[in-house]
Amino acid sequence: MDAVIGIGIAVVVIIVILIVLAALLFGGLRSSIFFTVRTQENVIVERFGKFKKVARPGLNTKVPFVETTTRPISLRVQQLEVNIETKTKDNVFVTIPVAVQYVVSEQSVVDAYYRLANPEEQIRSYVFDTVRSSLSTLTLDSAFESKDDIASSVEQRLSESMARYGFRIINTLVTDISPDQRVRDSMNSINAAQRDRVAAQALAEADKIKRVTQAEAEAESKRLQGEGVAAQRKAIAIGIAEQYEMLKQAGIERTAEQLLLMTQYFDTMQDVARNGRSNVLFLPSNPGTIGDMTTEIRNSLLAAQEVDHARVGAEEDEVDEERQAAAKQRMLEEQQRRQRELQQAREAQQRAQSQQGQQGLGRFGGQQGGQQGGPAIPPRPPWQNPNQ
Repeated sequence: MDAVIGIGIAVVVIIVILIVLAALLFGGLRSSIFFTVRTQENVIVERFGKFKKVARPGLNTKVPFVETTTRPISLRVQQLEVNIETKTKDNVFVTIPVAVQYVVSEQSVVDAYYRLANPEEQIRSYVFDTVRSSLSTLTLDSAFESKDDIASSVEQRLSESMARYGFRIINTLVTDISPDQRVRDSMNSINAAQRDRVAAQALAEADKIKRVTQAEAEAESKRLQGEGVAAQRKAIAIGIAEQYEMLKQAGIERTAEQLLLMTQYFDTMQDVARNGRSNVLFLPSNPGTIGDMTTEIRNSLLAAQEVDHARVGAEEDEVDEERQAAAKQRMLEEQQRRQRELQQAREAQQRAQSQQGQQGLGRFGGQQGGQQGGPAIPPRPPWQNPNQ
């Protein structure tokens, strides 16, 4: 019985010893001896709060109760998103999201852990300062065009500043420049107006080209038509001359002109009958009237020439008549002006005579009244009598 109890106590002691050893070796506590570090991570070992060493990936050891480990420091590339609201040179407020990609150098793990308490806030401060300084000298349109330049300046300043603390800047990306919605609507309206203006100019230029081409085509068509009509008339004249020579050679020289006129007359009648729109055409019924028609055609041509000469002479006579009429009108106006002056002079003379007559009648009536017993008018002194 005592043996069984001793065996049980020994087993319990062994189990406790194993648990304590496991806790000491792999417990991950302050009292543990062994600990592991994952890939792309480093752990700093401190002895009584003082830096001791950097634990690399894999199995590592430390003195229990004396040495402690810090939180794992990642060596992978990390990205920090920073949204910056700032103002451009033309007083437009924009929001610029900036993505900063950085990594902790393996040789600078100690500086990255001890020198900066909050590296993300430090990076944010540098990004804010650099972006605001860059945009203060750019307009909104220039900011859109210089987005890569802004990213380069941010990356350069961050690289110089964060290298002292063990951080290496991989890349800096300005992903967008976002103004207010009203500003974007205004920009879209401006772009739409500019595109409408360009489209209107293109349409006007196309219409101009179309009109010019059409006018050139019409001019070329009229020129060709004129050349065709001239060639036709030339061919007709040549044909008539050849026919006339043939008729002369046939011995009908005296009636050749009448025969040609008659032939042209019937050709004209045929063309009118074929292409004319009229359904009725009056023709002389007597064959002997063809000579009269020839005479009428000749007389018509001569009359047309006389009309032209008469029209030119009439125009010249009309110009002379207009000049003579203008001279007569000026003379008539001058005579009327002189007559008006004479009439005014006569009227003025008549008014003066009538006033003198009224004054003489007044004097005569005053004397008669004194003789008949009316009120006597006192005689004027000699110096007031106009007749003395």
